Amino acid sequence: MNESNIENRILYEDNHLLVVNKLPSEIVQGDKTGDEPLSEKIKAYIKVKYNKPGEVFLGVVHRIDRPVSGAVIFARTSKSLSRLNELLKAGSISKTYWAVVKNQPPRENDRLINYLRRDEVKNKSFVCLQNEDHTQLAELTYSLIGKSKDYYLLEVNLITGRHHQIRAQLSYIGCPIRGDLKYGYPRSNADGSIHLHARNISFIHPVKQTALEIIAPPPYDALWNHFTGKPNTPGI
Repeated sequence: MNESNIENRILYEDNHLLVVNKLPSEIVQGDKTGDEPLSEKIKAYIKVKYNKPGEVFLGVVHRIDRPVSGAVIFARTSKSLSRLNELLKAGSISKTYWAVVKNQPPRENDRLINYLRRDEVKNKSFVCLQNEDHTQLAELTYSLIGKSKDYYLLEVNLITGRHHQIRAQLSYIGCPIRGDLKYGYPRSNADGSIHLHARNISFIHPVKQTALEIIAPPPYDALWNHFTGKPNTPGI
């Protein structure tokens, strides 16, 4: 199966919204790189599939970092975009991530509460010991859910949604994410990815008012395959 094909990566679709499994190399929206964003790929898919004349409407509800993979919500109508934005602002969209780290976390289960300061120039967030000017409260919980010979798999539930929050907070407790040079991992991944994946997203459908829980399979590589029960790779 071609992982780059949008149709193969749609996790949920109806007349109101789509949820797509983003590849780690993709940007969600256009930026200064000029690379084609995921949003434009989805517009092209909708245009062809539904034979849409003219410009296709697509609203970006939220984003995840370029080297991160996983579930991203897009709105197909302005009404659903407005309502999804309200859910997001109210904290009513639940997001669970998987993170692979080299070091064993201090506790198997914990709640991390920190203040983060974002450095726009370095495009990086730093943990501060106390609430200072230009800091934001950042909170998450994590659980150790898997081990291999060399790595640990953490399930992370976001309580707040801050810039690079999971990357910064896990690094602060001595558990930088595999491949994340910016936050202290010693080596990058060959493809520029990091082993952080938006695994599960749950919310009430903004129009149908039904509960949605959407699970995104991780990218196909030896380490993710080990943790998802696909054929094991020796030495992982």
